[in-house]
Amino acid sequence: MKKILVAEDEQTIREFVVINLKRAGYEVTEAENGDQALSLYQQENGAFDVVILDIMMPGEHDGLSVCRELRQKSGSVGIILLTAKTQEMDKVSGLMMGADDYVTKPFSPSELVARVDAIYRRVAIAEMRTENNFREEIRSGNFSLNLRNRALMKDGGPIELTQVEFQIMEYFFSNPGKALDRSDILKHVWGDAYYGEEKIVDVNIRRLRMKIEDEPSNPKHIVTVWGLGYKWEA
Repeated sequence: MKKILVAEDEQTIREFVVINLKRAGYEVTEAENGDQALSLYQQENGAFDVVILDIMMPGEHDGLSVCRELRQKSGSVGIILLTAKTQEMDKVSGLMMGADDYVTKPFSPSELVARVDAIYRRVAIAEMRTENNFREEIRSGNFSLNLRNRALMKDGGPIELTQVEFQIMEYFFSNPGKALDRSDILKHVWGDAYYGEEKIVDVNIRRLRMKIEDEPSNPKHIVTVWGLGYKWEA
């Protein structure tokens, strides 16, 4: 069963989310706040495929702090933030902390389910590769990308990647030196049904540069192609 943890303090919104996810075939666990979400995650030993977090929640842990803690615990769990239109900086902060996506309130059931489905597909593909002992590796210069365990190596040292970061790097490694349009990256990683904005690509590129580049402000590997997108140079 596809398992989801939903943390939202507003009961009407939480019930709306839960009902629609159950209709879509997901097993849903509810949390009223961030503290409860972390407790439930620990009780279940992290056995969730996707976690949905409202950014603004009462208690010691809001959505952003829960996101940060969950990402430290797992690079594979899918994380989606629920945000308001006015929370622009929080969206960016959440993505930089490791969230995979965000959905802006108000949202339709079809938009929410499409976002969750896209995240779940990434998680399922990664699990399938692990279970099947998938060992294929792609090399590019002094980097290597292991497609089984989602590990990126630079000069023999590991670099931890989230699911989104891994898919971006896999796309880069499969198209070395080729200028990739933001919309192409968005379509490849987030899927055809993605409702969001292209800036989510830019935020993830920033995060990848911080992990990969010797000088993130002067990147040598993930290079900006002005007016278009990015390209990978080994």
